[in-house]
Amino acid sequence: MLNRRQFLQASLPLCSAVSLTAWNSLPVEGSSRKKINTVLGPVKAEKLGATLIHEHILVDFIGADKINPDRYDSNEVQKVVLPHLLQLYKAGCRTLVECTPAYLGRDPGLLKQLSKASGLHLITNTGIYGAANDKFVPVFATRESAEDLAHRWTQEFEKGIDQTGVRPGIIKIGIDQGPLSKIDAKLVQAAAWTHRNTGLSIATHSGDGTAALEAIEILKEARVAPDAFVWVHAQAEDDRNMHLLAAREGAWLEFDGVGKDTMEQHRDLICNMKSCNLLSQVLISQDAGWYHVGEASGGSFRSYEFLLDQFVPYLRRAGILRGEIQQLLTDNPRQVLTPKVRKPIL
Repeated sequence: MLNRRQFLQASLPLCSAVSLTAWNSLPVEGSSRKKINTVLGPVKAEKLGATLIHEHILVDFIGADKINPDRYDSNEVQKVVLPHLLQLYKAGCRTLVECTPAYLGRDPGLLKQLSKASGLHLITNTGIYGAANDKFVPVFATRESAEDLAHRWTQEFEKGIDQTGVRPGIIKIGIDQGPLSKIDAKLVQAAAWTHRNTGLSIATHSGDGTAALEAIEILKEARVAPDAFVWVHAQAEDDRNMHLLAAREGAWLEFDGVGKDTMEQHRDLICNMKSCNLLSQVLISQDAGWYHVGEASGGSFRSYEFLLDQFVPYLRRAGILRGEIQQLLTDNPRQVLTPKVRKPIL
């Protein structure tokens, strides 16, 4: 298997329409001096470069009551995943947010090894995934209060996850369709308290727009401003008025299913947000990967570079300007990932 240096010397083509590698050397206008937690330690915000805000490296869908790291061979996972990360680095990306939550396959130790080998900044998360009818919610989370869960998640931020020393760079929760169930509402409340303790943004897998807007209201009741909230999989909500309502509240809209079959849909979503002067609230990614525990050799792996190599030129042909591409892939993710306690304006 090629190491990182050998791979980068290979003659893979870069995106010809827009050089994302060049963006990584641009000065960051008004950048914060605050640092962002990666799996290898904190880095300055301006060092993130082009960022994929929602991807996966390994996922195990066995359920919270059965999940165990002994179900896979970490060395095999690295052999499968590393070439894809190296190719992503070659395409110009510098940061990947690995959004697999605890009890779904989060593995900070594995991410540390892959970050060292690939040169990519990898960012992991704290939180619990309450979507999929709570299959991935551990028993303790049904018993503990929102404050108790927030304490657990804050401890991961302050002391590191398990014994790895890795600190999360974002909060990741999941909720089903609205109106929210009791456990889903509790997870949002716990995320609000964790945000107030850490300044981490809250990436929320939302079953629909009703759930997303209800979550925003819960955050506001907890004195957390909506710009701490990332509506994950917002492209799944067909009612664009809900997109506009959330964005005008200050929330982030994450259109993260970019792929060969969704290019037109995602182009239209982005162009619509641009026409409403809300491009500053948009994040894009692919929700790609991943090594699927339980399948031979991890199953079918969807590579990470499609967005950079094919979707970015497609957006440029649709009239999205170079500076707007930088906003979507560099500036907006940097704002989301920079820790800051976001309080509502009274």
